[in-house]
Amino acid sequence: MITTETRESELASGGIAAVESVTAIAEVTTMGAIVQEKYGTAEVLELRDIDKPDIGDHDVQVRVRAAAVNPADWAPVRGTDVAGEVEAVGASVTRFQPGDEVFGWSGRLGGAFAEYASVTEDALVHKPANLTFEQAAAVPMAATVALLAVRDHGRVRAGQKVLVNGASGGIGTFAVQIAKSLGAEVTGVCSTSNVDLVRSIGADHVIDYTKEDFTRTGQRYDFILDNVSNRSLSDLRRALTPKGTLVPNGGGFDHRWVAGGGRLIRAKLSFAFGSRSVRTFIASPKQEILVALKELIETGKVTPIIDRTYRLSETRQAIDHVGGGHARGKVVITVIKAVTS
Repeated sequence: MITTETRESELASGGIAAVESVTAIAEVTTMGAIVQEKYGTAEVLELRDIDKPDIGDHDVQVRVRAAAVNPADWAPVRGTDVAGEVEAVGASVTRFQPGDEVFGWSGRLGGAFAEYASVTEDALVHKPANLTFEQAAAVPMAATVALLAVRDHGRVRAGQKVLVNGASGGIGTFAVQIAKSLGAEVTGVCSTSNVDLVRSIGADHVIDYTKEDFTRTGQRYDFILDNVSNRSLSDLRRALTPKGTLVPNGGGFDHRWVAGGGRLIRAKLSFAFGSRSVRTFIASPKQEILVALKELIETGKVTPIIDRTYRLSETRQAIDHVGGGHARGKVVITVIKAVTS
């Protein structure tokens, strides 16, 4: 069968994008992908043509439409969060078929900063109908961390007072909304420029950290999610109720979510005595978590917040923007524009 496919061929060396028409008499076997072959900053990333990823019996090949940027994106081919359309499925796959719109985690088998990604069947769910591909790509890692922190480890209940430090970031924007969906009274801490954003996603109270120190207001919280690590552990402890819980997040990722090692050790020691607790955990891709997030999204309780979108050829800039620590919500790479009729 002869097909004509037009795709963007982007030349990483000069940062120049050109559009070429490719006529193929067989299935396309190569793809554009962001590749990293040595340690370094985003400058070591290169956009190359490489072989499309193979799939096993339990895997799904996804034609990537969008991929989110996370601090964890260090791999030969980068990108953990993926959203796109199913291109092909393995012989044992039962949940998906070609053409399905999906989102999930691609980290196990290869990165999402590419035109195609190979993903295990149990790391995907169908995309919420009310989200764009870009919005769906923003969900998997950040929203999973937020859900595990607030619902599972914070055990937040209706009527409790919750504080999210770093409420305007990727994890923070999800955490505020999830805590509100559980009936909590939520306080978000952010910079002056993000006050309106945090209020718009449901925070009952917003503290501008440039004007006020939330650990010295006299208010006590049942649960604190600290995404910033800009307050000492003793200050955070003082801001908790006698039986309050702290989840510290230093922003370090490597297919897991934990605060910096030294800070975690100090936190464990600081909270070793007394009734207050500190909880840490490893976030791993689980389909049931994605299903729970999809339900929250489809019922209107959670909406992904996107700061900026970049093209695949602009991945270096996207990663640098996230690395700067001031993204509002999530940063997303648009890999292939969805066709609209």
